[in-house]
Amino acid sequence: MSQNNQMLRATGLLIIEVINSNPNGDPDRESDPRQRHDFKGEISPVSFKRKLRDLIADKEGVVWLALQQELQLEQEKFYILETRGRDRKQIESELKDEGKAFKEKYWDGRVFGNTFLESGSSTTIKTGVVQFGLGVSVAPVDIERHTNTNMSGVQEGKDRGMAPMGYRFVPHGVYCMPFFVNPSQAHKTGCTVQDIDLMKRVIAYAYAHTRSHARPSVELRHAWYIEHNNPLGSCSDLALLDSLRPTKKTNANEASTSWEDYDVPTALPENLQAKVKPLIDLIG
Repeated sequence: MSQNNQMLRATGLLIIEVINSNPNGDPDRESDPRQRHDFKGEISPVSFKRKLRDLIADKEGVVWLALQQELQLEQEKFYILETRGRDRKQIESELKDEGKAFKEKYWDGRVFGNTFLESGSSTTIKTGVVQFGLGVSVAPVDIERHTNTNMSGVQEGKDRGMAPMGYRFVPHGVYCMPFFVNPSQAHKTGCTVQDIDLMKRVIAYAYAHTRSHARPSVELRHAWYIEHNNPLGSCSDLALLDSLRPTKKTNANEASTSWEDYDVPTALPENLQAKVKPLIDLIG
């Protein structure tokens, strides 16, 4: 991730397969899977970053314990700012002295930035080094809605419970989510190469270790990571992303039914690869 321990600009693309799952519910549509006007599915950047934060916040979890040992991480430097029940007064005190204690403590503040706005705190970090973009499905997605049932009723006089259309899911979809590493923000947030290395490692476990009833089968098929040759950037981000996006083999305007419905690039074109460092799949 570095050149003489120097942070390089990088472009990333997550390829996410969804099978009979709700990858990101929409609170404005009764938790339907998110869907745009052209019927393509969406996954918000916030929902994906939440999974990374949760895995690192769980200091007794297997993911954190394994990565802490692998990367030789000092636990006190890798706490999560965006957590429930945080102590605002404590955070205010950490923002003093140009936020030195704040920057040293919160991994997500250094990497993603934060919106913890405090009166009189001109040094509050707002924009981070890493930005995730909106995940959008390659093809339109269908949405199915089933009724959930419960053997024990929760209402008086009912011998069973029912939640009409309580289970909402996408039968199949393949989504692309871009992300970007911008070294220009590193000196402002205190972000280090080690912080980015941790993000790269935890991405692989984002869905596998946060499964739920609503999304039992959401998988990262690929997590492409492309370092540029220098901190400024050596190639167009959009050209890199376009070259790695899957395409549907037939009926592009219809929902897919399996992974085999797609052509999936696994290498950069020669003209682009010559401008950047070797393509890496963070999934391994």
